[in-house]
Amino acid sequence: MAHARGAWVHVDGAFGLWAAAAPARAHLVAGIAAADSWALDAHKWLNVPYDSGVALCRDGAALRAAMATQAAYLLQGTGREPDEYTPELSRRARGVEIWAALAALGRSGLADLVERCCRHAARFAAGLSAAGHEILNEVTLNQVLVRFGDDATTRRVIAALQADGTCWCGGTVWQGRTAMRISVSSWATTEQDVEHSLVAMIRIARA
Repeated sequence: MAHARGAWVHVDGAFGLWAAAAPARAHLVAGIAAADSWALDAHKWLNVPYDSGVALCRDGAALRAAMATQAAYLLQGTGREPDEYTPELSRRARGVEIWAALAALGRSGLADLVERCCRHAARFAAGLSAAGHEILNEVTLNQVLVRFGDDATTRRVIAALQADGTCWCGGTVWQGRTAMRISVSSWATTEQDVEHSLVAMIRIARA
């Protein structure tokens, strides 16, 4: 419908687009190939330094038209101009780190990273639910929204957990309700880390 009306369809795949790397999760991104452009964050699931993002555009000319910068002091060559593909004229070589991470992980390593984080998220949801706490979302990827009673109690648990230092989880509001957001994306997170974090969460919620 959007394309029929001349609209540009963009997919913000910050976390979600990485599901395509794991065969068991690829169905979650079915249909995105019909979009005009896609974006994903490499500094999240790929664990490279902050502000490393990837933008993909079906129409290269449209991307260049949107990003290109021209000025009298900028010499234009006949080859590929880097300033036609990003908003910055000066920037660090983010692509080197992304390439290195992908080369080191390989296809199977990346799939394992995604699956492992998703399993950890499912364990968080199961453990917190078993302890009587409300899971607000269907946990299909690496994100868990949990609520500890009312808004005030949930905010208290979040603050106390952050001060405790066992793990770090932020707060959010989902459908008008305060929740704690658990986002599992680190390659270094182990099953033991998850269990220790669950113990801390449940202990703090009961305090």
